Amino acid sequence: MYPNDGFRELGREECLRLLATVPVGRIVYTRKALPAVLPVNFRLDHDGAVVLRTAAASESARAVDGAVVAFEADAVNAVAQAGWSVVVTGRAEVVTDEAERQRLEGIGLCSWVPAPEEVFVRIEPDLVTGRELLAGRTLYGLHLSA
Repeated sequence: MYPNDGFRELGREECLRLLATVPVGRIVYTRKALPAVLPVNFRLDHDGAVVLRTAAASESARAVDGAVVAFEADAVNAVAQAGWSVVVTGRAEVVTDEAERQRLEGIGLCSWVPAPEEVFVRIEPDLVTGRELLAGRTLYGLHLSA
């Protein structure tokens, strides 16, 4: 990051704190050798892992199981031209341990589209990065205009 570019790098703990404040993010994975992005609802687990819940038969559950993925979430104020973005990169795994599945049932995560058989997908946070836009266009004395 360049000095005075209007962004502030966020530390890991601040990134995880911000992630916990929004309900929707995007998982980035590979589908047929091409990048794919899917909006999803999620929860953070106690150790900072990102947890998703989806249909067991979904293409995305099969595609991400055992793969390294990225997960991004943000909050943006378009009028003020300010906000933040956090990216978690790590290995995604479908949770198969029954005790762990039962524990995850208690975190309050529901699938947007309920299915007869659902799975939890857990993304281990190997790399957590983020940045905050500090001042938007007002940083350089520019005024917002339509």
